[in-house]
Amino acid sequence: MIPRTRIRNIGISAHIDSGKTTLSERILFYTGRIHAIEEVRGGGKGATMDFMPEEKLHGITITSAATTCQWHDTQINLIDTPGHVDFTIEVERALRVLDGAVMVLCAVAGVQSQSITVDRQMKRYRVPRLAFINKMDRTGADPFRVVQGIRDRLQLNAVLLQYPIGSEDQFQGVIDLVEMTADYFEGENGENLVKKAIPEPLRDEAQQARDKLLDTLSLFSEPMTEMLLTGEEIPKELIWQTIRQATLSLEFTPVMLGSAFKNKGVQNLLDAVVLYLPSPVDREVVKTAESVSVYPNPDASLVALAFKLTVESFGQLTYTRIYSGTLKPGDTVYNSRTEQRVQIGRLVRMHANKREDVKVAVAGDIVALLGVDCASGDTFCSGEPLVSLEKMFVPEPVITLAITPKKQEDSDRLSKALNRFQREDPTFRLSIDPESGATLISGMGELHLEIYLERIQREYNAEVFVGTPAVAYRETIGQQATFDYRFKKQSGGPGQYAHITGWIEPTNKPFVFENRVVGGAIPKEYIPACEKGFREAMQSGKLQGYPVTGVKVVLDGGSYHPIDSSELAFRSASHQAIEGAIAKAKPYILEPIMLVEVETPNEFMGRVQGDLSSRRGLLLGSETMQGYTVIRSEVPLARMFGYSTELRSLTSGMATFSMEFACYRQS
Repeated sequence: MIPRTRIRNIGISAHIDSGKTTLSERILFYTGRIHAIEEVRGGGKGATMDFMPEEKLHGITITSAATTCQWHDTQINLIDTPGHVDFTIEVERALRVLDGAVMVLCAVAGVQSQSITVDRQMKRYRVPRLAFINKMDRTGADPFRVVQGIRDRLQLNAVLLQYPIGSEDQFQGVIDLVEMTADYFEGENGENLVKKAIPEPLRDEAQQARDKLLDTLSLFSEPMTEMLLTGEEIPKELIWQTIRQATLSLEFTPVMLGSAFKNKGVQNLLDAVVLYLPSPVDREVVKTAESVSVYPNPDASLVALAFKLTVESFGQLTYTRIYSGTLKPGDTVYNSRTEQRVQIGRLVRMHANKREDVKVAVAGDIVALLGVDCASGDTFCSGEPLVSLEKMFVPEPVITLAITPKKQEDSDRLSKALNRFQREDPTFRLSIDPESGATLISGMGELHLEIYLERIQREYNAEVFVGTPAVAYRETIGQQATFDYRFKKQSGGPGQYAHITGWIEPTNKPFVFENRVVGGAIPKEYIPACEKGFREAMQSGKLQGYPVTGVKVVLDGGSYHPIDSSELAFRSASHQAIEGAIAKAKPYILEPIMLVEVETPNEFMGRVQGDLSSRRGLLLGSETMQGYTVIRSEVPLARMFGYSTELRSLTSGMATFSMEFACYRQS
């Protein structure tokens, strides 16, 4: 069994089109996991980690894919995540269970909108990361500008560990600033890493870059500071150790360089993953919802998190991270949410869509369970006390489509497809329009729902009529309002009685409930029923029936009847009380605002800015680079439908854009 210290659980995350999947393919090749390199858009079989037909068709990663490979004496469990913002939940749940990450950035575009989102997710789960500046062979590549962008826009202490040998079409290799060698990549696929002396013209520049690196690192190491002051030669082992400590404490971000497509710099990145990213035993102790500490000890009680599900013909495949203890086929464990016993059948290790049987999984492993019935986010335990790991953040959907089956025989197949997708993807929501009876599907964007519509047809052979996209608006309140509601019902038998008082007020959180009842005015056993009634009332607002958000409910009193009061009575009273209070609290509509980033040739800049302004866009700024401009703006989602077609028309097909949810704002 591999020691826990020789395991790295890492994810590769980035903005769309930064080269994540191309990098993953090279990692698998250099570690011997695959024996031929395939490209994302190069014909052939397609990249290993993009195995879905829709991924091959669109040329993008849609679902996160897991694999395991070996680099020297270290096992690397790797998850390749999507870059498109519509599939951000895949990044969210991967980072929730990983120990470290590689953030990939384009050497030309630098920090882009989804780079900021990924950075926010990494910070949310306190994941140490390396940065890899990819596409050094592209025209306009400027790694120094990208590093400055990381420092300015992401507020990270980023410093290059390498210096480029040439750039653009002259990019030949990298100078290792720790060992002070020039690294070149020879052979048909760059598989031979050859270390040579630093070229004479680059020695002074490389020395300056090394001095800057050591100066930054000396802040984290007293021995290094003393050696710098006395002019002693600093051993590379001390530099590696200092970089590792500062990276694990989230105070430093090492930056590597390369071109995955041209097979340069990937082996150095793998070395950096082993040297600087944490093993399972290096990560912070995991806390559960009950504030119990979980240590990565194989001999302790089992604690494992089901972080992703896929439903297949043979049953459910549950991707699981083991945080503590040991798991074997045949073991009986408990699902802490349902408090039910679960029998573990097969354990497998995933390699994209292929699987290999595993006889034992221990703390630090990421495996998949076959045939286990559970929900995403469930915690498995081996016994008392039952604990639950904290849930991951799930963003709210921003777009809705109405769909109806074209033929009656499509109805059952459609229902099966939608129920499966809802189980697999927490950001895919299902509801029924109360007026028309049409099925409503909601998601993170047009592409998100388009992929599911393609899968309904391909996997379930069901055809549907699709309505025009609708924006997922919200309602909120503008001021405080009180409630004093008495619920009384008498119908021959036992009556119903509940009385509650309190107030609602605006908050910057989706929903907050505060119980200030004292003296037993409302018995404790009825308080959860009150909260449930409040939450139910938030599902539909008074203005146009949209969900209500940004409301704090304070329950401060009331009364009850020893015989006629019940949970149902207090739930009904709470629901109706809040409906009345919201009507008095100056409710208004909120609309989703998107952060839009357009990359356009300079000659079309004016046209693009004018078009964004005509869509009620708020221009946030622009950045001009070699021959093109990046324009950032905030635009209401309602004005962005069909924008890709319009942008192509405005710029002769030469501009690209990305869009992600920014905030809700009064419409």
